[in-house]
Amino acid sequence: MSDTPEPFGTRLRHAMDTRGPLCVGIDPHASLLTAWGLDDDIAGLERFTRTVVEALADRVAVLKPQSAFFERFGSRGIAVLEKAVEEARAAGALVLMDAKRGDIGSTMGAYAATYLDPRSPLFSDAVTVSPYLGFGSLRPALDAAVLNGCGVFVLALTSNPEGAEVQRSVASGGVSLAQLMLNHMADENAGASPLGSVGAVVGATLGDAGVDLAINGPLLAPGIGAQGATPADLPGVFGSAVGNVVPSVSRGVLRHGPDIAALRDSAARFADEVRAAVEGA
Repeated sequence: MSDTPEPFGTRLRHAMDTRGPLCVGIDPHASLLTAWGLDDDIAGLERFTRTVVEALADRVAVLKPQSAFFERFGSRGIAVLEKAVEEARAAGALVLMDAKRGDIGSTMGAYAATYLDPRSPLFSDAVTVSPYLGFGSLRPALDAAVLNGCGVFVLALTSNPEGAEVQRSVASGGVSLAQLMLNHMADENAGASPLGSVGAVVGATLGDAGVDLAINGPLLAPGIGAQGATPADLPGVFGSAVGNVVPSVSRGVLRHGPDIAALRDSAARFADEVRAAVEGA
């Protein structure tokens, strides 16, 4: 038997096909904790996180903890995050750590070891990274992902309006910087089947993305729900690549807590709407 781990792209394709094409964020905003009747402290954080994992980890394709909302509580918050990652993966969800790390050399290597090394307590199935120190700066994470069967989601065209001043700027060769990054991702995914393990982050709120999204990898699409985009918008943004989209919903699902049944119903409804939009495209 081979010791080579199954690639993340293969595992993600299977999860999307069997559980539905949806990623749900675990974003313990102070305002959400309050809305759930919880205090903005470690006890509230732990209760919130445990409830989301219990409600969704056995049924959604991807759970995406936003690291910053745990880091703000220091080491105790990180301990909650570690447990959430472990329990979510044990229940069958793929865990995408939303950390948006980006650096160079040994520091990027340390980030890769944090999220993409099975020996780390924060070992996740994938991590978000920023390529704007140059795509080559991501090499330690890309290599670690291949070695350990993980994924890397690279910021390309984000949903925040400020991103355009960098991402839409023209790079060498006359293409936008975002397109240059997407081209690098396509190169990383060349020959992978059924799906590469290097994904792009492309906002669902962009209208026509205006770039070539045929990277043979997953397309994480934040912006569904509270940010204003709907599943019906996805074909217009992603075109022929819509079948590889992993829509990301956070507050749109989480606002239905702390009731577990309501969280599950909301996630199932979003997944059904995404499936209908993709199949009708």
